[in-house]
Amino acid sequence: MGQTPSLVSTVRLSDTITPTLPSGKILVVEDDPAVQKALRRLFEAEGFMVEVQANGQAALESFRAAPPAVVILDLRLPKLSGGDVCREIKAQAPATPIVVLSATSDVSDKVLLLELGADDYVTKPFSPRELLARVRAALRHASRTANVSRLTFDGIIVDLRKMEVQREGNVVVLTAQEFKTLQFLVQNADRVISRDELLNEVWGYQNYPSTRTVDNHILKLRQKLERDPASPVHFRTVHGMGYKFVP
Repeated sequence: MGQTPSLVSTVRLSDTITPTLPSGKILVVEDDPAVQKALRRLFEAEGFMVEVQANGQAALESFRAAPPAVVILDLRLPKLSGGDVCREIKAQAPATPIVVLSATSDVSDKVLLLELGADDYVTKPFSPRELLARVRAALRHASRTANVSRLTFDGIIVDLRKMEVQREGNVVVLTAQEFKTLQFLVQNADRVISRDELLNEVWGYQNYPSTRTVDNHILKLRQKLERDPASPVHFRTVHGMGYKFVP
């Protein structure tokens, strides 16, 4: 991995944030023993149950045997890559949040993993405060998904549990990021949401290359779900502020 010294020196329990009630088990998928130990200590100190697996194949077997509340997934793994693990987990349990760890900050890697369905992306070395905050944000997001699982509007059915959208009986094909954008808007109906909030909550990290990314995804949703994409009724622009979903 080549990143162990800098990561371990960053993970200090004195930096952890004030504990809140954790939800379920964390599955840590990481092949570096020192990083495994640091992450186990970090999350256990916060009251989480932690299971550690060192390769992608073992991680999938563990996931199938006892699904966790959230997965911390290293990008580079033996036997099965982090990308393949991410894809398989999301295929089996779309609502399970996945936070990816990587030694590279390459934007193309971030885009790829997020398109595969990862919920967040953290580059090594990282601070415990940041990682814990992102894990808790992922758990909150999953909780909101559980509370709002199905919505219908204007001949459209959105099933968040199945990650499926139908329009007048026909399945609408959405990319992973289009669906996550739709999901966040649905769960925050009638509230104005800024582009920055969408980037942070849907893409999972700040300083994404351009807010045009949000605009493009909203455009795609309008094209696929609005009766008249040029005059949207449900996916509205609030000029100077952002977007609002109106059922």
